[in-house]
Amino acid sequence: MPWSGRSGAEDDSETRLRPSEARLEEAVALAASIGLSVRYRTILPLRARRPATLLGEGQVAEIAQQVKLHSIAVAVVDAQLSPVQQRNLERAWGCKVIDRTGLILEIFGARARTREGALQVELAHLDYQRTRLVRSWTHLERQRGGFGFLGGPGESQIELDRRLIGERMARIRRELEEVRRTRGLHRSARRRVPYPVVALVGYTNAGKSTLFNALTGAGVYAQDQLFATLDPTMRALKLPSGRTVILSDTVGFISDLPHELVEAFRATLEEVAEADIILHVRDAAHPESAAQRADVIAVLDGMVQGGTLDEVWPERTIEVLNKADLLDGAALAGLAGLGERALLVSALTGAGLDRLRAALDARLSAGLPVHRIALAPAEGAALAWLYAHGEVLDRRDGEDAIHLAVRLSPEDRARFDSRRAREAGARD
Repeated sequence: MPWSGRSGAEDDSETRLRPSEARLEEAVALAASIGLSVRYRTILPLRARRPATLLGEGQVAEIAQQVKLHSIAVAVVDAQLSPVQQRNLERAWGCKVIDRTGLILEIFGARARTREGALQVELAHLDYQRTRLVRSWTHLERQRGGFGFLGGPGESQIELDRRLIGERMARIRRELEEVRRTRGLHRSARRRVPYPVVALVGYTNAGKSTLFNALTGAGVYAQDQLFATLDPTMRALKLPSGRTVILSDTVGFISDLPHELVEAFRATLEEVAEADIILHVRDAAHPESAAQRADVIAVLDGMVQGGTLDEVWPERTIEVLNKADLLDGAALAGLAGLGERALLVSALTGAGLDRLRAALDARLSAGLPVHRIALAPAEGAALAWLYAHGEVLDRRDGEDAIHLAVRLSPEDRARFDSRRAREAGARD
């Protein structure tokens, strides 16, 4: 039962890319995605930020009336509030007040499923709460788990003061290092069976999980809501050439990501750094599609500056304009000239997915050498292996040998030669 709104004054240039109405709609969608029922929404223009309340006195009084009128329990301010501003607004309005950071942290906490995701969110939430500690925490009982704002009094509080929170954060960081080390071992194991990796990235609710399900036949949770999925999911995908790739679905991006979540957010994108191809999925029907694209690119560029992503990532990126089924004729005509720069698809109807699979095949094949291999008719296992791991361009069956032209990566050619040598040794 929240009031949801945003302040009309933001200093950063990225925020000014978006109209206030679009920002408000996104804030409402964020609130709805965590199960809040929006009773009132408004846009409040700010001529100056007030240190005590952010908003002007008249605006604070106006919202107080709406809170009372609509019996509002939680007010969401789509801006970053200082601890003092948050406390003063709660006193003035007589309800719980959270800012954009608190709301996104709550969503992440509810959606994280893997151990790493849960640890990352807990670490981010502790970092956020450390500056908002109040003495009243010490009397709260440990009646239920979780650490969000929705539980109210009696909800579990992880630590009771800054010193204990700091100790807990240190323990979580150690646990995260162990989890990441284990995942690194799994990644190394995948390299020994080197299937190419294709990573999906994009703004939240662009339809990545729906596209992932449509391509792989997986049952990944996909809903028309922000941050429907947070934890990376990987599935095998068979391409028209017979080549197998690993498709990875990642967390959705969002503008003004809370700084407490930046590190945790980027850690979930490690598969992007390892990917052979990046599919940037965009909601082609969204009025702010261009601004959302800029937000995604800004995060990836930030990963480059942080040393976790190489500078040439755009060269292995394909833009996928999703939700073509929601576009009218004029919009479709306007996108027709994009050619190979972007692919127009509908994950819901399946339109354009064959072109996308073919584009993945073509991109993976570009630059791979073509090997001419002769096999004895009895080498059926080796023949099947080549069809499973390479792209057979030509085949001629003779009386004494099968002659193939196969496109293979250098790693796969080495694996094939090693496998064939072992089989020959076993026969001898």
